[in-house]
Amino acid sequence: MLSHNQIKHISALKVKKFREEHQQFIAEGNKLVMDMVNSTFHIAGIYASSEWILANLPLVRKNNIPVFETLPREMDRISALSTPSPVLAVIDIPSLNQHISTLSHHHITTLTLALDDIRDPGNFGTIIRIADWFGIETVLCSESCVDLYNPKVVQATMGSIARVKVIHCNLVETIHSLSAAAIQTRLLPSFPVYGTFLEGDPLFSQPLTDHGVIVIGNESRGISQELIPLITQKLFIPSFASSTPGKAESLNASIAAAIICAEFRRGKGN
Repeated sequence: MLSHNQIKHISALKVKKFREEHQQFIAEGNKLVMDMVNSTFHIAGIYASSEWILANLPLVRKNNIPVFETLPREMDRISALSTPSPVLAVIDIPSLNQHISTLSHHHITTLTLALDDIRDPGNFGTIIRIADWFGIETVLCSESCVDLYNPKVVQATMGSIARVKVIHCNLVETIHSLSAAAIQTRLLPSFPVYGTFLEGDPLFSQPLTDHGVIVIGNESRGISQELIPLITQKLFIPSFASSTPGKAESLNASIAAAIICAEFRRGKGN
């Protein structure tokens, strides 16, 4: 059984204020927890049913993870899901310095996604999952994006949060730094910064590179004004709908990201 303090502490991690205070977040579900166990994240504790513990005890012991048997009524109290799973992990949030230090010359020669003011947890988590699928190792996100460790974001990543480096940063400064580094190192003739717009060059007829930054804008307002001067090529996804009234006016941010990433990988990025 869990103590009152354990239940109180884990339940508090559903709220951003307490995640920041304790520098911890929660992940739920067998696949997601297993992905986190096999990642570089530090697991502070696993809370699970007796059946789950019995089935996974060797792995838990191998990784020196504290494990606590949790009754169904206790899981109901600590879970952020409408239907609680048999396992929940409490995980330490890596320090900001660790994240920023991961930026290197590698990020000049590969594709990086940059998310500008993405507010919907489902979109944010799904885009991280999309990045994982298309082999994009790093996602930059503006400081105004939804909290990466929001339980809905973590759940929407379906475990991809364990494999994709997500860095909250000042996008203008970071993209400037990457562009400057590309010029200084002379690794590449240019460092493209692509942006998604409702007007621009049709995505499916453009020569695309296997490096640079792809900026995905806010769900309703698009890319921020301060970022637009950094964009070296504006792209848009053409619609093939008829011109009759009532057609879709735009795409969901995560769907747009999936189409764009697929097109980059279909071309030079494959």
